[in-house]
Amino acid sequence: MESPLAAAWTRIAALAARPDARDIAARFAADPERAARLTWALDDLSLDLSRSSIAAPELAALLALAEAADLGGFRRRLFAGEAVNATEGRSVLHMALRVPEPPHLHAHARASAWDQACADAVAERARMRRFVAEVHAGQLRGATGQPFDTVLNIGIGGSDLGPRFLCDALTQVHGPRLAPHFLANVDGHAFAGLARTLDPARTLILVASKTFTTEETMTNAAAARAWLAAALGEAAVGAHFAALSTNAAAVGDFGIAPERMFGFRDWVGGRYSVWSPIGMAVALAAGWERFAAFLAGGHAMDQHFRTAPFAENLPVLLALAGIWHRNALGAASLCILGYDERLRLLPAYLQQLEMESNGKSVALDGTAATHPTCPIVFGAAGTDAQHSFMQLVHQGSELVPVDFLLAAEPDHDRHDAHDILAANALAQAEALAFGRDRATVEAQMLAAGADAATVAAVAPHRVFAGNRPSTMVLFRRLDAFTLGRLIALYEHKVAVQGCIWGINSFDQWGVELGKVLARDIRPLLAGRETAARAPTAASVARLRALRMTT
Repeated sequence: MESPLAAAWTRIAALAARPDARDIAARFAADPERAARLTWALDDLSLDLSRSSIAAPELAALLALAEAADLGGFRRRLFAGEAVNATEGRSVLHMALRVPEPPHLHAHARASAWDQACADAVAERARMRRFVAEVHAGQLRGATGQPFDTVLNIGIGGSDLGPRFLCDALTQVHGPRLAPHFLANVDGHAFAGLARTLDPARTLILVASKTFTTEETMTNAAAARAWLAAALGEAAVGAHFAALSTNAAAVGDFGIAPERMFGFRDWVGGRYSVWSPIGMAVALAAGWERFAAFLAGGHAMDQHFRTAPFAENLPVLLALAGIWHRNALGAASLCILGYDERLRLLPAYLQQLEMESNGKSVALDGTAATHPTCPIVFGAAGTDAQHSFMQLVHQGSELVPVDFLLAAEPDHDRHDAHDILAANALAQAEALAFGRDRATVEAQMLAAGADAATVAAVAPHRVFAGNRPSTMVLFRRLDAFTLGRLIALYEHKVAVQGCIWGINSFDQWGVELGKVLARDIRPLLAGRETAARAPTAASVARLRALRMTT
């Protein structure tokens, strides 16, 4: 006899096997009110799933799947601070980083895991706020007495992608308080290019590494330290560096004073860390008010996810749509299109969030996962994407679901440009859903004066099959609060999908092997060792030969 979870998956498979499982146009023909029925909102933020092939039977089956996977129990354990990151024995409480700051919040010996996490987060946030205020007021200055006008964030992965995305998004309209720059790639060209543009006397450098041992970050930090010391002297290091880390000994050895170290607990995973002191560059560049609004937006989504019934819960519904596309329809990728220039780095941010979290093939019990998991995530800003990869999304041989994100009101006065932008987003979604059949193509070509032979030869290439699903996320304005809601929406979506797939969304062991092997290969490149697997040895030999001939 099937378990309830297996039975729920069987029901999904049966619905997917129906002849009309992908027919979006038929769904609209059967239900003219479909757009209203399949749109849910949290204040001004709405989620519209009507351009998918999900209808009442599919939605009911997906919600039953969530119940069978004990999503309710998972949600309770998550917010209670239980070790839902089972392979590392850790809680996952990054949501505590964005709680408000009530005056009574403090830790005590009998505090719950959640209360303790909130108290820790509030205390460290207060230290951050004082530091940001002192930098902005000119109370903290560089070694030459000049105020800082630039912040350089040195990190990689979650210590780079989140701050980079948010600084870009939140400073385009109002301009930065401090000009933000980022150094992630260990390739020496990256810092060489930055060093030519920065004034060391006016640059504040943040080294963002929880352990203060990440090889790429610490290599770049050492290069920045040497650059600064060469320009201003070794004694200047302490005035120009701050650490976003928990390794006090290593931070001190680097030359950074304890009062300039801002930490966070092990329940903060790297890809969830922009809410923590890792977001320091955001607060320095965009201002504390916007960073606080970003946190408030995340908290608002947390409260919604924590309390709303699954049938009205935006992260759950977005996750279930993704389950339908990935597991029922076999879509192996997901396209993210933010129709706003300020969302141009969102796809890169979501790549780590989704693929590092759910790019797993092993279930929590150590056996092989029974269903395909995370899709490949890619994307760009609209309308740019329409002139690059959208050809494949419309007419390629693979099904690629799309998430569209669009604001109703721009933060500029060119409303004609925003209307063109919005029209393009809606048109792309309509074209994907409904396509264009051959009869329509032929009629249009004949009306334009094409002869019958041309019509016969060209018409097949101009047919759009349609029935390609998309999700529409609309909101009033793209401000810091909305960005917080959006990122938290996707965070919880990822966690829900991990629960349903039966995998751990919060570890990232796949990142480790390459790092270990790189440490072994470095001596080979220097000629100090010779033992290596044949293809690696051959590549090393070729690289060394090329070095010797230049």
